[in-house]
Amino acid sequence: MPDLMPSMASLDDAAALAPAGYALAFHIRYAAPTFLLQAYPKAWTSYYSLHALVMSDPTVAWGFTHEGMCRWSDLTDDPARVMERAADHDLNYGLVCAIETNDSRSFGSFARADREFTDAEAQTLNDVLKDLHDATRNVSDLSPASIDELRKMSVNYAKG
Repeated sequence: MPDLMPSMASLDDAAALAPAGYALAFHIRYAAPTFLLQAYPKAWTSYYSLHALVMSDPTVAWGFTHEGMCRWSDLTDDPARVMERAADHDLNYGLVCAIETNDSRSFGSFARADREFTDAEAQTLNDVLKDLHDATRNVSDLSPASIDELRKMSVNYAKG
């Protein structure tokens, strides 16, 4: 069985490049991800959930309809002011990345408080998403240790 642990080191890269946090949704089917990893501050995730912002989040809309990378500052359609609300929680700059292979879509959103991501940082985060997307493609192929580790980290785990 494949071992996911080398790919998990990518999360250390994401944490280093996105010190204000990130959310990664893998293999989304019927609007629900197989795995959802969140490393945003608790105050933001609680606020986000309480106000059901996922329904109007421009990063989520972009992730469902595009592939590649987009800085949050380029997302101009935000009638619910999700990006403004994120900034109120020190999530001032961000990047959304999306990938789709073999009819399976994953996307991630990454944040910083201090500055925009450089192009090199954006590419690294896109690579992190791709590595983890590929590593989690077939849940049945993952080792029990890898599945257990993902369950411990995941906000949402759907057996697939």
